Amino acid sequence: MSDLTVDQLTVMIREKLATVSAFSASARLVFDEGGSIFISGKSTPGLVSNDELPAEVTLRLSLETLNKLYRRETNATTAVMSGKIKIEGNLMAAMQLDKILS
Repeated sequence: MSDLTVDQLTVMIREKLATVSAFSASARLVFDEGGSIFISGKSTPGLVSNDELPAEVTLRLSLETLNKLYRRETNATTAVMSGKIKIEGNLMAAMQLDKILS
């Protein structure tokens, strides 16, 4: 399976957020390669965009790491502990992302 692009991942996250009611935070995924995805469950429907909006938590990671999370080749805890994901801000908001990124 080939790696998904930022645009493809944005669409997938938007579709997933529409089915998850337990995400009530805002987060930004900032990619090492450039680009970002903003996710907010603070409104109905939730918002997913590539705009650089302020969020409760920012995760810095590579596209490769996000693709591995989607393919379940790694999990978020392992990625954080190994330094592949860097978290800035509200850790509880970051933990809610597991519902969307898995």
